[in-house]
Amino acid sequence: MATLPNSPSHPIRCGPFKVTRRGLARAAVLAGVHAVILFHILQWKLSGTTVTPVEPSEAATSIESGYVNAGFILFGLLILTTLIFGRFFCGWACHVVAYQDLCAWLLKKIGLRPKPIRSRLLVFIPFYAAFDMFLRPSIEKLLRGGGETTFQAFALSTDNLWERFPGLWITILTIVVDGFIIVWWLGAKGFCTYGCPYGAIFNIADRAAPGRIRVTDACNGCGHCTAACTSNVRVHEEVALYKNVVDAGCMKCLDCVSSCPKDALYFGMGAPGLLSPRPAVKPAKVYDFTWTGEVFLVLLFAVGILTYRNLYAQVPFLLALGASAIFAFSTLAFARMLRSPDFTFQKHVLRTNGKFTKSGAAAVLIYLAFAAFTVESACVQFYTKMGDRCFQIARQSRDGLARDASMEYYQSAEKYGLFGDKNIQHALASIAYNRGSFDEADRRLRTTVELDPHIVSAWIELAEVQLRKGGPTAAKPVLEQALVANPGNAAILEKLKLVNGK
Repeated sequence: MATLPNSPSHPIRCGPFKVTRRGLARAAVLAGVHAVILFHILQWKLSGTTVTPVEPSEAATSIESGYVNAGFILFGLLILTTLIFGRFFCGWACHVVAYQDLCAWLLKKIGLRPKPIRSRLLVFIPFYAAFDMFLRPSIEKLLRGGGETTFQAFALSTDNLWERFPGLWITILTIVVDGFIIVWWLGAKGFCTYGCPYGAIFNIADRAAPGRIRVTDACNGCGHCTAACTSNVRVHEEVALYKNVVDAGCMKCLDCVSSCPKDALYFGMGAPGLLSPRPAVKPAKVYDFTWTGEVFLVLLFAVGILTYRNLYAQVPFLLALGASAIFAFSTLAFARMLRSPDFTFQKHVLRTNGKFTKSGAAAVLIYLAFAAFTVESACVQFYTKMGDRCFQIARQSRDGLARDASMEYYQSAEKYGLFGDKNIQHALASIAYNRGSFDEADRRLRTTVELDPHIVSAWIELAEVQLRKGGPTAAKPVLEQALVANPGNAAILEKLKLVNGK
């Protein structure tokens, strides 16, 4: 039977671990990426108009609307370069990777090196996310009879750079969850492995790329490369079996190249991973969960994504993906901890001889709080979704019973929710207006625009309420305030003209 170079039958004599400065170079590049992002925001703030967001997620908007933006162009170029050079963008220019690397570095400073969690099924989450983000809207449009989306024009400038991005606190929370907490729980590059929709597409493109990490005959299989890899790739096994790294999770950060004491690794062109010869014997992959555990992970992730996505009309898809993966893994880990008399997680001893340690007791309290928040959020989402369904029926058929049902569901979601929901407030304001409750409509519309001052329809409806209550003199200040929040908006300007009698 064939053996790998680092097997017991091949004694390894290798020097000390080679210190590499490649990480510093990558950190400098990633810092430069953030400097460019800050410059983009500053330029928009100063001039009022700028290039549309240079962000891969914007490609989904282009696919849905047919207007080519800067994000779509960037994403296309990144796919093309990945088809040639592999996943260099992920390793050297992705801001989320920067946060994950920073978290891994900070944890290492306090003596923690999180063990990567290995799952058979949850590695497909990024592919589900890519489908949901880039293909599902077009498929739904076709099923509704809307026809195919055709690219008809360029839309490369905007006066609202942050229009489709979440607010400040949700942005910070997304960075904390997807860039930091997920690394502690799932290991280095945890979000890349179990959440990133762009990574799924780059993963496919990388398999066809001729640019790969390759090896010379100087390699003796010491494993320093695998120890240095932050992408969870078993580099020494890959190069021993295939003479190059075929794992599409490789982000070409080149830490393995720099750490090799024999200088046996290099980045070079050749046969793509898809065409690399397959060995007769491959090492068995080791996973952290049984098949039963894997199924429960998928079910728990599904519960998480249904619960967190668009919660309170605020939680974006990427944050929901990261939070759902953490919820799935933490729930299964919690169940294991309850069953096992001895339990250790990421070097933290949580239970020993059937008793919880102080860290274990703290972990139990933190998990129970997380689970309670998830259950509460699931209830809020249920009431919100049912309210949305009844509200749509009421709008289409003017069904009074559906309207009353939607109001009850929305009020339940409002009652049990921890935060305000702009969509619920807006819908309840519309129901109150149609019922002739103008004071309630006024209150809820004001709450709506406080939660999101960019909802133009809410401002215009608030002006309508003021017209009914106090005439043009009451409506005019509302519209002027709306223009401050939405400069130059045509609908608000038209309404202001009507109020002024012009």
